Amino acid sequence: MRFKGTDSYVATEDLNVAVNAAIVLERPLLVKGEPGTGKTVLAEEIARALGAPLLTWHVKSTTKAQQGLYEYDAVSRLRDSQLGDPRVSDIRNYIRRGKLWEAFASETRPVLLIDEIDKADIEFPNDLLLEIDRMEFHVYETGETVRAAKRPIVVITSNNEKELPDAFLRRCFFHYIRFPDADTMAQIVEVHYPGIKRRLVEEALRLFFEVREVPGLKKKPSTSELLDWLKLLMSEDIGPEQLRERDQRKLIPPLHGALLKNEQDVSLFEKLAFMARREAR
Repeated sequence: MRFKGTDSYVATEDLNVAVNAAIVLERPLLVKGEPGTGKTVLAEEIARALGAPLLTWHVKSTTKAQQGLYEYDAVSRLRDSQLGDPRVSDIRNYIRRGKLWEAFASETRPVLLIDEIDKADIEFPNDLLLEIDRMEFHVYETGETVRAAKRPIVVITSNNEKELPDAFLRRCFFHYIRFPDADTMAQIVEVHYPGIKRRLVEEALRLFFEVREVPGLKKKPSTSELLDWLKLLMSEDIGPEQLRERDQRKLIPPLHGALLKNEQDVSLFEKLAFMARREAR
């Protein structure tokens, strides 16, 4: 079965090609793109489209590669031994499986999402090279080797916070999700809000992309923020006519808190409005 997007996820043709190429090559799909372009949701939709279980490993700054394999709780075992707990006789009772182990043990081919890999230490990707390549790892405490029953479909996301090692990149199929153009964004809006008024979408998209193009903007609004903004516009019954009002007093979009997420960007729009008023005098 080939991935072609889903009824709730608009995938461009080049993204479909990338997903299916990674599946055929049995290599991790490394997905980059600015926040809000649907990198994390992609793995969820691949799993839904293929009818596969989804396992998600959210990476943090403190995450170590070993945690994806397993963790041995020596402290609990020592405490239980002092209390005379019979479980201490079997060390397996104190080994907690990580997401990689769960993926390897799955009876059906799963989708494994390693989310925001660039948040972790620079050595994190290198520490996973062997396991992802061979699809196996050794459990030193029990002496067993865990091998993947079905090679999982691995999706790895990155926000480009850190450069990833070349050795790691060579083992991945890479795809950069470009920010949607106006036509693609209109399709995305229709998926989330079927039957939404066309004129409202046209004016909202025009204003949304104008905001994104303002020079000096610290954080450009993303797709998810556009969808939140549209929901508020509909809730407050703000029509396309109000969105077209672009005089010097209304440079900041209505309900701009859904689009502008920090005080620097709000101040930037206020400054632009002030300058526009001065020039109009």
